[in-house]
Amino acid sequence: MPFPSFALTLSDFALAARNVRRHTRRTLFALSIIVGGVTAFMLAGGFIDWVLYGMREAAIQSQLGHIQITRPDYFEKGIGDPYNYLLPDPGSEPFLASQPNIVSVAPRLAFGGLVSRDEETIAFIGEGIDPVKEAPMTKALEVVAGRDLASIDEQSILMGEGLAANIGAEVGDVIVLLANTAAGNLNAVEVTIVGLFTSASKAYDDTALRAPLPIARDLMRVEGATSWVVLLDDTALAPKAVESFRQALDAGQYEITPWWALADFYNKTVELFSKQVMLLRILVGAIVVLSISNTLSMAVAERTSEIGTSMALGVRRARILRLFVSEGAVLGIIGGIVGALLAWGLGEAISHVGIPMPPPPGMTRGYVAEILISPGLAADGFLLAFVTTLLASILPATRAARLNVVDALRH
Repeated sequence: MPFPSFALTLSDFALAARNVRRHTRRTLFALSIIVGGVTAFMLAGGFIDWVLYGMREAAIQSQLGHIQITRPDYFEKGIGDPYNYLLPDPGSEPFLASQPNIVSVAPRLAFGGLVSRDEETIAFIGEGIDPVKEAPMTKALEVVAGRDLASIDEQSILMGEGLAANIGAEVGDVIVLLANTAAGNLNAVEVTIVGLFTSASKAYDDTALRAPLPIARDLMRVEGATSWVVLLDDTALAPKAVESFRQALDAGQYEITPWWALADFYNKTVELFSKQVMLLRILVGAIVVLSISNTLSMAVAERTSEIGTSMALGVRRARILRLFVSEGAVLGIIGGIVGALLAWGLGEAISHVGIPMPPPPGMTRGYVAEILISPGLAADGFLLAFVTTLLASILPATRAARLNVVDALRH
């Protein structure tokens, strides 16, 4: 049998569209299932995409930045002895200043010790920072009391809300930071709490504080930084920037670590949600396949004599097969487009109102969620409708094409 021409395919679709219009009630029933399935899939996927987007940006703009530059093996071996992996001031590397799309390059010095207030003493982890350079990359770090650090010359700190609660500290209190210096001696500095913050991680808030770099260096008796944190103007540019950095910087002197290699909780959440979306796609696909297959099977039963007449007049079985498959494709195209548009409209309306959410695991505060309908998600929803209806039409179309002409005419 020769392969059908493109003109014949257009003719099949035109005839399929007429047949779809002939049976309004059955068509509306089939379309309602397709549209409902696509809308549900896209709204659920849009909610998950928004949650993941929020988690990603919160992690980047509160702790990780887009790229972290350290000495080689710092994240594997330097956590226990960070001061053997110190970097100079980031201004000493001309390559960083010449790169486009970089918003800020901020030095950080990791340190730890004990924080003491009156009779209370508790362990902490700290970051020595340059407040001015850190400002663009701490948008997701919410100051809930007092103010943020404003100058590198302040004799003050910003403390996690949970850590402050653990020692009963408030904004304005004077506390003492004690630590073993890089040389192993005991040292202490007295600082004032100017603000309390929360981030995307409750565990971080319960143990962390941030201090200007000179305070951290004075406490630990070191110079330099343990990492340079790079913030870009677009997260999508991070993979390309990582490759550029690795080619330009000496691998024996610098290790380039992207944000996704450090965001373990985010990566596990993406893996979990991806499985949930796949399960939802399978469920929606199964519902659409069963429903459309049943609808088209009813159409074959009702039009048996019509099919027999067409065959008696010389219409080939392959044309009958293509006709019913085309009807399924028409339903899928219409249902996919309408479902995607409806999901987009509902997503915009729901996002405008917001979805109040309770605090998720590991966080202390709830948030207002939205629905993020991306072009990729819309395309995914349309393909889900089109492919499932196309598959659902194959079995009824095959039955129609295999009908015996004489029996069909007697039906």
